[in-house]
Amino acid sequence: MRGTGGAGAVGTTGVGAGAAGVGAGAGVGGGGVNLLALRSHNAALVLDLLRTAGDEGISRLELAERTGLTPQAVSKITARLREDGLVAEAGRRASTGGKPRTVLRLVPEAGHAVGVHLDRDEVRVVLVDLRGTVVGERRAALDLGAGAEAVLGAVGETVAGVLPGGFEGGSEVGLDGEVRPGSVGFDRGSGPGSVGFDRGSRAGSVGFDGGSGPGSAGSGGDVRPGSVGFDRGSGPRSAGSGGDVRPGSPGIDEGSGRGVAGWGGGSLPGLVGLDPALLGVGVALPGPLDHVRGVLHRVTGFPGWDGFPLREALAGRLGVPVVVDKDTNAAALGLAAGGEGGSFAYLHLGTGLGAGLVIGGSVHRGARTGAGEFGHQVIQLDGPPCTCGNRGCVEALCLAAVARGDLDEAARVLGAGAANLVGLLDIDVVLLGGRTVAAAPEAFVDGVGAVLEARARRTGQDAVPVRVAGGGDGAVAVGAAQLVLGPVFGRGGG
Repeated sequence: MRGTGGAGAVGTTGVGAGAAGVGAGAGVGGGGVNLLALRSHNAALVLDLLRTAGDEGISRLELAERTGLTPQAVSKITARLREDGLVAEAGRRASTGGKPRTVLRLVPEAGHAVGVHLDRDEVRVVLVDLRGTVVGERRAALDLGAGAEAVLGAVGETVAGVLPGGFEGGSEVGLDGEVRPGSVGFDRGSGPGSVGFDRGSRAGSVGFDGGSGPGSAGSGGDVRPGSVGFDRGSGPRSAGSGGDVRPGSPGIDEGSGRGVAGWGGGSLPGLVGLDPALLGVGVALPGPLDHVRGVLHRVTGFPGWDGFPLREALAGRLGVPVVVDKDTNAAALGLAAGGEGGSFAYLHLGTGLGAGLVIGGSVHRGARTGAGEFGHQVIQLDGPPCTCGNRGCVEALCLAAVARGDLDEAARVLGAGAANLVGLLDIDVVLLGGRTVAAAPEAFVDGVGAVLEARARRTGQDAVPVRVAGGGDGAVAVGAAQLVLGPVFGRGGG
């Protein structure tokens, strides 16, 4: 199980209009308030406590005590959550006085999120429930340099394949946007055999805040499954920051559910039909990129992606809300949501090298969402050229050592970069991840640890511990799903 932090435990910085967030009161920690305008925030607090309570559940009185809400407010919130299928009774608990208390629990299968790790040579997709537990996984080879249409097609096919309806049992959605025989429609409940996409009525049909899209939260801000977490501009029909669909942009035509103008391919009209509980898709990939607008910059080694509106294009193709972030940020968010506390650096060594930073419990993205380009710090002037255009970068030196099989040297170089980071930020722990680390974890933990211990002896400080991050090589994909789930529980995210 992932996501064990308390209400408001994980936040984000640098999130602006158009990015996923909790409507009123986004990123606010602590107790609830009894104001109509903050009903979504209060419901998120209640949901998070229900999530952390697990199968044992929690009573309404305990919810009131821990959120600071009145018992009446908690009763109204939990009644709506039960009506929406998010919460169910978990039995009764003996009381110290009066009648036994009814205990409530979260229904994990009432909502799903998809996490996509879009790497340079493969795409990895996970399907998680509301507790963050992985319930499905799919991987496929990929060439990030093959062009937008090929990459979007591969992502769409892999995402559709991981959903319960997937490509099994005769239900298939073609990449050209056509529904194959036996598949489920996307006509807002009007077509024969369709699951429907009715406004505000189904578990998988929401995910838009403030009434901005299909299945919106409603004028009262009540939480419907998935309704907490997506601001105007993040949904499939809202390519612009103000929520309007730009001419020629990918989107969903209200009448037919078809792509208005997909990137050479059209949408997947049956995606929500394949999983009515689907809240959205989080996508994590190498940077740099603009997390707020979901637009790629010059992805290291793939400058052709510069300026590409990935979030907009995928939302139009998939027909669900999409959040985009760097792979390292997503992994760091997932680790924090999974219980990793304090301030830490997650160093990801795979086909590239980057860092995800959590400072004081929040993912640090920076003023321009560009923080964490750890691999491109120069540590050897006039060293070997790097794909970023500089020379002597940590990434170039580290990957060169890995290529020639010198893992001790690769770990030493990685340790030198980590020591710079520790000296700059004074973090609590360094976590290592990525496929290269996963292939030889002891070599990298020992090598990086030795460099940090040597630094500690010089400075007279305690050495910062080094360990392998939890989640293995699937940490990025699981963290990408947390970009969608986090706001639902008031913990930040996208």
